[in-house]
Amino acid sequence: MKDNYQLVIIGGGPAGLAAATTAANQGVCCALLDEQPTLGGQIYRAIESIPKQRTQQLGDEYTRGKPLVTAFRESDTEYYPETKVWSLNKQREIGVLYKDEARIIQADQVIVASGAMERPIPFKGWTLPGVMQAGAGQILFKSAGVVPDNGVVLAGSGPLLLLLAWQYLHAGVDVKALLDVTPLSNHLLALPKLPKALLAHHYLTKGIGYQIELKRAGIPLLFGVSDLRAEGEGYLQKVSFKHFGKQKNIESELLLTHFGVIPHAWLTQSADCKHQWDDSQQCWRPEHDEWGNTSLDGIIVAGDGAGIHGARSAEHAGRLAGLEALFALGIISQTERNKQGIQDRKWMKDERYIRPFLEAYFKIPQSLLATADNDTIVCRCEEVTAGQIRDAVKKGHDNSNQVKFFTRCGMGSCQGRQCSNAVAHIVADEKGESVEKMGHFRGRPPVAPLTLDQLACLNKELI
Repeated sequence: MKDNYQLVIIGGGPAGLAAATTAANQGVCCALLDEQPTLGGQIYRAIESIPKQRTQQLGDEYTRGKPLVTAFRESDTEYYPETKVWSLNKQREIGVLYKDEARIIQADQVIVASGAMERPIPFKGWTLPGVMQAGAGQILFKSAGVVPDNGVVLAGSGPLLLLLAWQYLHAGVDVKALLDVTPLSNHLLALPKLPKALLAHHYLTKGIGYQIELKRAGIPLLFGVSDLRAEGEGYLQKVSFKHFGKQKNIESELLLTHFGVIPHAWLTQSADCKHQWDDSQQCWRPEHDEWGNTSLDGIIVAGDGAGIHGARSAEHAGRLAGLEALFALGIISQTERNKQGIQDRKWMKDERYIRPFLEAYFKIPQSLLATADNDTIVCRCEEVTAGQIRDAVKKGHDNSNQVKFFTRCGMGSCQGRQCSNAVAHIVADEKGESVEKMGHFRGRPPVAPLTLDQLACLNKELI
């Protein structure tokens, strides 16, 4: 790994792959850093090594990643897998952990393609063994072919639940039920956005197709579920919930939940890029222009790390970010950048027609986001409950960071990834204010775990 690069891309998903290939094919000295051992990100995880049968079980959306990876392999990009990026600043100095050695590298331009993470929502019993996020189930399936052998309940909100249920069905998994907590009132709110969504009808027809196939297989699809709880003594034994006012239970030792995804913005927050609250996506995201430029010179964002738009859109955004880096480096003119970006800009616009409909349809209810049950643990690392957070607000700590200082929520090993959003929603709910006013936890390096021994390696030449 060199000390200096013209361009460094952080993240090996569709946006990062497309950006790296675009830039490298025009002679840029660039490196792609990725925490995972293989290319593809979460959506195309293990795409190069997966058996054919499992590929068929995952569906055609998964196989779209193969040409992206192939094109990247044919480029001259320097690729560094299993590399953690733990720091980024406005001088474009990047802290990396590669082969267990921490170091700082410099880049003229940086593209952050960090992707998305599942939105963590605390609910009663979510810390019980046997309760996991649906993304974890997908990771196990894609990377190792591991699926539940004793049945599973899927619960939450968002298209991923339908996709995972369909994939599990084709893998022979006993899907006991799919519990959708999306309020039925959302259907009416989303209706005015349906005409524009029909311009990206392939998403709608695919989702309807999944539902039809699941129903034919006898899998219960329950909509309008509320009061979701995981119950058991020491481990998950049953999932309880209300459906149209009636209390119901399903015995299960595995519950996979999903409540949509949010940008993985810890690196851009640490670099002090400006962020804004996106009410339609119910999350914070970095501010950026149409080419991905953030508030900091030379730092570009692309893909779901810039805002949730899906894998296909991320691919186009990655190419546009790559073209912007080429322009910033003086390799192509603004006119050439605009010309080369015409098709990707059009395709990206087409892909995003569906987003307003999906965001309205799957909008998470405030009752879930604000975690009304005071005994529910919100910060798993420090075991801080919703009640303790509300109590901190009552004592005058009136924003997310003040609550963090007072309760230590967000100071554990995950550094707030699993509780930041929930804390902001609880504080806002307790104060009767908007989440935007509550702010987000301040990002500070290292944004990924780093040992003192690894940190000491930075100055080993001085020892």
